[in-house]
Amino acid sequence: MNWRTALTLLLLLGAIATGWSVWNHRARPASAGSGTARSDYVLHDFELVALDDQGQESFTLRAPLLQETPGARTMDLAQPFFLLPDDEGHYWQVRARTGWVSAARDQIRLAGDVRGSSPVEDARNVVLRTEQLSVFPDRHHASSTAVVTVTQPGSILRGRGLEVALDTRRYELLSQVRSRYVPPSR
Repeated sequence: MNWRTALTLLLLLGAIATGWSVWNHRARPASAGSGTARSDYVLHDFELVALDDQGQESFTLRAPLLQETPGARTMDLAQPFFLLPDDEGHYWQVRARTGWVSAARDQIRLAGDVRGSSPVEDARNVVLRTEQLSVFPDRHHASSTAVVTVTQPGSILRGRGLEVALDTRRYELLSQVRSRYVPPSR
């Protein structure tokens, strides 16, 4: 074997090794289940008006951050503030630290320092406080399994579990209910 044939074989082996190395170290696309998926959209400092199937306002939402959950079509919210209309066109106001909206937009879950107040036009001025609240805007209904405090002129009610009909402004504490009379301030 002459030196030219040996050199050609050596260069050929070097080219094959380089090609194999480049092939094995190329950038690979991330797999769909890698957990690094990004949201289809993110909204910052926004106001959103959601309509029901009849085209009527279901709720208005204001928040500093809304992020769609990739693949699930659900939404995660930071510091949401909801305006929920009643039958008379007045609004319940509900805020929380975090929120979640279902893919069908028919359920809202609020958590962390949840505070709700009846429409300002309501003479009773009802204020609800809890750590967890589920709202069903299309049904004008809200519920909680957590401890709830209901404050209104003349009384403070505290109990576990809550059912609220937002359209009629009726609420029911479900268990362990305690009531305290608070005389009106002068």
